[in-house]
Amino acid sequence: MSQKLIQQAEARKAAFDYTQVTALQPHLGKVAIVTGAAGGIGRATAEKLHADGATVVGLDINPAVTKNLQGQGLSGAVCDITDDTALQQAVDKVVSDHGGLDIIVANAGIFKSGEFIEELDDTWDLHIKINLTATQRFLKFSIPYLKVGIKASIIIMGSRNFSAPGPGAAAYSVTKAGVTQLARVAALELAPFGVRVNTLHPDAVFDTELWTDEALEKSAARYGMSVQEYKTKNLLHTEIKSTDIAQLVSTVAGPAFHATTGAQIPIDGGNDRVI
Repeated sequence: MSQKLIQQAEARKAAFDYTQVTALQPHLGKVAIVTGAAGGIGRATAEKLHADGATVVGLDINPAVTKNLQGQGLSGAVCDITDDTALQQAVDKVVSDHGGLDIIVANAGIFKSGEFIEELDDTWDLHIKINLTATQRFLKFSIPYLKVGIKASIIIMGSRNFSAPGPGAAAYSVTKAGVTQLARVAALELAPFGVRVNTLHPDAVFDTELWTDEALEKSAARYGMSVQEYKTKNLLHTEIKSTDIAQLVSTVAGPAFHATTGAQIPIDGGNDRVI
């Protein structure tokens, strides 16, 4: 971060023409960063924000991000978010290239289940490093720019596991509880600057790399269900897809939620353990 970039962002905000924003493109003129954007929820979110008018840069350690996100105002950059220097440089480059920063989506994360608490060691450390610490660093490096952003918004990707954890998922569940609390505190700290912070809590989203055919079959069998039954085992009997999450991200980051901060919003088809 440099004072020069802050001044650049301030000048951009002062010159912004709010009349250009439309219902069809609520993020027109805004700049967004999405982490974990090579595929799944992150890619769908980057594409949706772009479709809604934003200039979007997706970050991911997977080099496929540069191939998967291409277009006028849509790009991907390889970045290891656990590397503080690399992450700071990536955020600064977005501001340098595009004039400012208005929306960040902290989506990157891992989920390795099956280890009980007494078995956890490296898996615990890895979850803390990627899911929790890297999210805090992402906020840290972005906040100075968001404070002078255009109707700035932070979206944190939580999980149903925050309020309804399962056995063998301690590391993941703890980190999702951690980022949820981080978001709540950030909402308190950033409200004076007009920066909104909200958390979304999806349940299992099956059109991502986390869910292989084998993993789906094993999980369904554990419940005595077919794969299709397992995919829709929520109260509404609907499958939650990456595009559903992306739609909600864009909506919450936009003017329809201008008066909402510190919220926790489930997108899980209804879960009787959460309700």
